Amino acid sequence: MPMIAELLLPEFDAEVASTRKVLVAVPEEKFDWRPHAKSFPMRELAGHVAELVSWTSDVLRRERFDVTSANPPENASFKPASSKEMLEKFEGWAAKARADLAAATDDAMQQEWVMTWDGYEIVRSPRYHAIRKWSLNHIVHHRGQLGVYLRLNDAKVPGVYGPSADEQ
Repeated sequence: MPMIAELLLPEFDAEVASTRKVLVAVPEEKFDWRPHAKSFPMRELAGHVAELVSWTSDVLRRERFDVTSANPPENASFKPASSKEMLEKFEGWAAKARADLAAATDDAMQQEWVMTWDGYEIVRSPRYHAIRKWSLNHIVHHRGQLGVYLRLNDAKVPGVYGPSADEQ
């Protein structure tokens, strides 16, 4: 019977590859653009998409992840200065996360993990579920938003689960 990590790795690899394509498409000259005053600027949204892959490592390397808005870690508030920095950070975080996931035992994947933000508990679940929800599904959610940002700026939107309108 395959281990939990072995079952997650193909999904992880596919989402990392799709995320890389979307991050490469982000126009640096539009980093400050935002569709609404309540929306992230493109720089912050792209930085968040890039950093989310690192949350896999946080889930596997820590029993809990306690974030404070006064002093958030870089991988909970990444604001890249350039496309180059964003892609370099993403690649480093993705490589570390993949190695951590590949090494994870079933026992580790079933241990409880907790995330708080300013003392408010956001998640308490087995690590497996936390990886799916707070890393992989979270990437998918914000990557979709980033695709809309690209479209609204007439940038080419790469295909993620098949060809996009720009690739047909």
